[in-house]
Amino acid sequence: MSSMDIVLTLVFSIVMLLFMSVPAMKVSTIIQEKWSLDERWHTPMVLLFTVFFSLLIGLFLRFA
Repeated sequence: MSSMDIVLTLVFSIVMLLFMSVPAMKVSTIIQEKWSLDERWHTPMVLLFTVFFSLLIGLFLRFA
């Protein structure tokens, strides 16, 4: 994997950050309800899932 592949993946991922926030909110709400987590964990989970989903979509867009 060259450095250009990493840069292109990150560029595609940055664009998808906005669009992946809604699925991240839904997934974190489902996890929070299923395992009865405290409300303070909602925001960190949303941020983590948003970045994770954006990176997955960025990798898909780069290599598909």
